[in-house]
Amino acid sequence: MIHLMAVMPEGRTGVVMGLYSESENVRGMIYDSVGPQFSVLTVALVLVANATLSYALIGRNPEKSKGLNFFSFITWEVFISLPDWYYELMPMNFSISLNSEHGPTVDAVRYAVLAEKHGLECVWYCQDLFQRDVWVFLTAVAASTDRIDLGTGIVTPYTVNPAELAMHAATLDEFSGGRVRLGVSVGAVEFLRWVGVDAGRPLSAMRESFEILRRLFRGERVEFDGRVFKGWTRDAYMRFKPFREEIPLYLGAQSPRMLELVGEIADGGLPLLFPPEYIDEVLGYVAKGAARAGRRLEDIDVVGCLWFSVSEGPEAAKDALRDLVTFYGPHLAPEMIGKIGLSSEDFDPIREALRDRDYEGARGMMTDGMADLAVHGTPDDCVDRIEGLIDRGLTHVRFGPPLGPDPVEAIRLIGEEIIPHFRE
Repeated sequence: MIHLMAVMPEGRTGVVMGLYSESENVRGMIYDSVGPQFSVLTVALVLVANATLSYALIGRNPEKSKGLNFFSFITWEVFISLPDWYYELMPMNFSISLNSEHGPTVDAVRYAVLAEKHGLECVWYCQDLFQRDVWVFLTAVAASTDRIDLGTGIVTPYTVNPAELAMHAATLDEFSGGRVRLGVSVGAVEFLRWVGVDAGRPLSAMRESFEILRRLFRGERVEFDGRVFKGWTRDAYMRFKPFREEIPLYLGAQSPRMLELVGEIADGGLPLLFPPEYIDEVLGYVAKGAARAGRRLEDIDVVGCLWFSVSEGPEAAKDALRDLVTFYGPHLAPEMIGKIGLSSEDFDPIREALRDRDYEGARGMMTDGMADLAVHGTPDDCVDRIEGLIDRGLTHVRFGPPLGPDPVEAIRLIGEEIIPHFRE
């Protein structure tokens, strides 16, 4: 029998202890606790700690134990003195999302460089119709950075065929040294109608796209005749070897059925958390889909996509949300906004003002309750709201638009005051 005991940072997971009699289960517990990247290190620590179960039973005070040998004492000291870098690499992840509203590409690239400097692990960029292009932006970021991952958030196979999505992603992955995370989804159906695109059979389109993309990255010939993508022949294959055969695929999702599909087929999910308290439903749907596919929720990188605004001045942070709340709030699902006591009718005055093209009047109608669709305020305010998400099981927070009244200040505050709170 192996006794697994790991002391995690305060406010994260506390003390995790497991008793397992079969060696293959040890690896499973390791994945649950600290992620696959630490399996070797953790196995070593577990083996050393095999004689120290009694310490887990008595708490973190070795003085309470009697008769334990010197070897066990040294082992205990190893557990309570793990270096900071170990905790920094624990699977609580933070990334950032930018979009065309963050200004000219050269400015947005500068924000991405700052995000890497301040410890964010991925920069996502929104691909919206008739806005700045995600692939140009991410290539510029790749050329200006060394570590930060590059995420599309999202691209849609309704406007760009999966063959070309594979070409774009594999080329950027090669150029960046394996840093691409490919976020795919249906996209905004209303926007697609602007150009005469009918986003029919969305679940089938996503399922088929993911299968096609994975097979292309593996270098397979993709003969395919699906419900949405038809007539692919054996001549459909990549003419160059991708840098990686498994580029992580993330599915953008909001509806219950699409969230379940995240659990079934995706490496990660990009659910919209407007408001953040919708996380309980999101994780429930993803877990349901995962169980149906014989997977675990822990196997899926569920990225909590937040509206976010931080500043030393809380009113300035709130004011920066007005455009988002005004133009997108009226379209959010009632079951989402109901989590913070809002109803669709609350947005009727804003809808009327927008119909009359009174945009400034609409902006002035945002209430404090509507602002709470986002995480906003001072760094301490934001930490409190994020802690609630982590307590509910979220392991990846994506700080989304607008970031704050000043994106440079916002990224600095995220890196210097918010992320460190969760690394202590």
